[in-house]
Amino acid sequence: MTGQTDAVQSSPHCFRIEITRPTSLGLLRICFLLTALFSGCKKSEENRLTPAQVHQITRELAAAASSAVPAGTAIKLRQSASSRQPGETDYLRILLKNDSPTDADRAAVARLIQSLDAAATRNHLTQDPPAQTGEMLRIKFQHGGEPVLEVEIVTRATPAPNAGAKDSGGKAGNARLAIIIDDLGSDRAAAEAIFALGYPLTISVLPNHDHSLEIAEEAHRRGFQLMLHLPMQSLANETPEPQELHPGMPAREIATLLDQFLQNVPDAAGVNNHQGSQATADGALMDELMPVLRDRHLFYVDSRTTAATVAYDTAQDFGVPSAFRNVPFLDDVAEAAAVRKQLELALRGAREKGEAVAIGHPHAATLQALREVLPKAQAQGVRLVPVSELVH
Repeated sequence: MTGQTDAVQSSPHCFRIEITRPTSLGLLRICFLLTALFSGCKKSEENRLTPAQVHQITRELAAAASSAVPAGTAIKLRQSASSRQPGETDYLRILLKNDSPTDADRAAVARLIQSLDAAATRNHLTQDPPAQTGEMLRIKFQHGGEPVLEVEIVTRATPAPNAGAKDSGGKAGNARLAIIIDDLGSDRAAAEAIFALGYPLTISVLPNHDHSLEIAEEAHRRGFQLMLHLPMQSLANETPEPQELHPGMPAREIATLLDQFLQNVPDAAGVNNHQGSQATADGALMDELMPVLRDRHLFYVDSRTTAATVAYDTAQDFGVPSAFRNVPFLDDVAEAAAVRKQLELALRGAREKGEAVAIGHPHAATLQALREVLPKAQAQGVRLVPVSELVH
C-alpha cells in the first residue's frame, strides 16, 4: 500500500512507533476491497435457503420418494432445519421391506435414488458420495455448500411372524425368558437382594436417584446386564421424574438429556421406558428418540405401559435392536402369591412363544416370589437370559 509515514524517535526507554497514513490511491484500494467483501457476503446471504425453503424441498423429495416406492412404504420426515440452530438439517428416512434381496428389490432402490436425484437437481442441491452401512444407504444433500437434508434408505427383510417361537422349534429347554427388574436407584438394600438371587436378571436403573450410580456400577461389576430406565411422560396420575422425555422435545435436547442420564447409569447396554404412556404413543417423539439410541449403540425394550405405544415399531423402523414386554407385569399386585402366579404365566408364555420378556420391580413380594419360582424354570424347559439375547 502506498502511504506516508510519521515517525517518533525512540529513546532508551521507548519503542519506535510508525504510523502509516494512506494516500488517495491507498484509500481507493481499501474501499474497493471492502465493497467486494460486503458484496460477497450479501450475495452469500441472498443465496442461503431459509428454513421454510429447506422444509419445502424436503417435502418435495419425500413426495418424489413416495412416487417411486411400493404403496405402504414407511417414509419418515423430520423438519429440523432452524435459524435458531445453525447446522441442523432436515431428515428423510425411507424403509423398504422385502422378503429377500432380489434383483427386483435392487432395481426398486435404483428407481428411488433416481427419483430423489431428479428432485434434488430441480432444487439445485448437490450431494456427498452416498455412504453404505450394512442395510442402510445414507445420502447428504447440500445447497451452496451448506448441508440442508440427510436421506436414509433402509432395505430390510420382513421378519417372519413369531420368529422367537420358530427358533425354539417346539423343543423343551429352548424357550428363553428375560426378566427386567426396573425402578432401581433409591434402595441399595433392594439392589443387593436382587444381586444375591444369583440369576441372570437384567437390572434397569432410574437416573439421578440417591444410589443410581453405585447400583449401576455394582451391577456391572457383578456381571449383570444393565439398562437405563429412561423417564418418559405419562398420561396417568403418576409422580413424574424431575427430568423426562416429553412430546415436542427436539432431537438435540433428547440427546443432551440422554447423555446426562447415561453418565449417572454408566455401562448401560440399552434402555426401557419408565412410565411413558403419553411419550411412547407420540410418533414424532419416538422418531426423534430412536436415531439417538441407534447412534449410541443402545437397544430398546418397550415396557408397553399403553396399548397405544408406537415405540417398538419405531425402533424397528430406525434399525434399533429392540424387543417389548409380551407377558403381563409381574407385580401390579405386590403380593407374593399374585407375583408367583404372574411368574408362572411368564414361564408359560416363554414356552408357548419361544421367548418372553417380563418386567418386575424391587418389591419385597417380588423378590420372595422370584426366590420360590425361578429354581423351577429350568425343569419347566425355560432358560433365563439377559434381555439383549431377545432383541432383534
